[in-house]
Amino acid sequence: MRSRGRQAGWALACAACLALPPVAGEAEAQIAKFAFGGAKNPAPGAAAAHGRYAAGCLAGGVRLPETGPGWQAMRLSRNRSWGHPDMIAFIERLARKAQAVGWAGLYVGDISQPRGGPMLTGHASHQIGLDVDIWLRRPDSLRLSRARRERISSHSVVARDRLGVNGRWTDSHSRVLEAAARDGAVARIFVNAAIKRRLCEARREGDARWLRKVRPWWGHDTHFHVRLHCPKGERCVAQTPIRPGAGCDKTLAWWFSRAALHPPPPDPKKRRPPLMLADLPRACHAVLRAR
Repeated sequence: MRSRGRQAGWALACAACLALPPVAGEAEAQIAKFAFGGAKNPAPGAAAAHGRYAAGCLAGGVRLPETGPGWQAMRLSRNRSWGHPDMIAFIERLARKAQAVGWAGLYVGDISQPRGGPMLTGHASHQIGLDVDIWLRRPDSLRLSRARRERISSHSVVARDRLGVNGRWTDSHSRVLEAAARDGAVARIFVNAAIKRRLCEARREGDARWLRKVRPWWGHDTHFHVRLHCPKGERCVAQTPIRPGAGCDKTLAWWFSRAALHPPPPDPKKRRPPLMLADLPRACHAVLRAR
């Protein structure tokens, strides 16, 4: 838990960033997460994703309704339920598909902040409204109160040794992930390597086209992270295309090596400095100041 002094300092920093004068030198001296983390409302105007998934911002963000026909947004106090309209439409589609395979719907985690950008805590990505975390906890109810949504958590579907899935994993998890990956708007889905291994073990002929989108990454044992393609005509930076194949070969095997399962602690000397406003596209300065 942060001290009150630190919280007050962050609040002052955020307030200063949101009142930035139109002077480039002063704006570029600010730490980006303080500026965007302090924005309470979206930037007006047409929707636009600017920059990279881990270094950008969002104009014209749309808030996912707290509760909809097939989903509930979780951790509402974070104010991270904002996304590009393409993302909101995707969540609505996936919720219907999850219901079709027997789930009550979806518990939806973080999308983006109202104006995107770096967050004060947590994610490095989720900056342009095209990333979303979907809980792997199969919903018990879609009538949870705001207070209940702050208290409950998702649960891991990965075994303690991280070599496979545990008893909470069901075939319906596979079908929800497949439905997400088959959506044409989806570029990648990040999951724990044990989940990818399980999907590979159960793959059928012809699955490679969607299965290659499901990528192993550290963590992601309680949720899966969906990333959409950059919308056509917008100035966001697309990722490198995924190699052909299902991704079930030696590249997956590495994730179960000692180096992957027991990585050394990070070197404090190599810690990345925080993103500055100067590191973001120039359009993000306008997004930040828009009223």
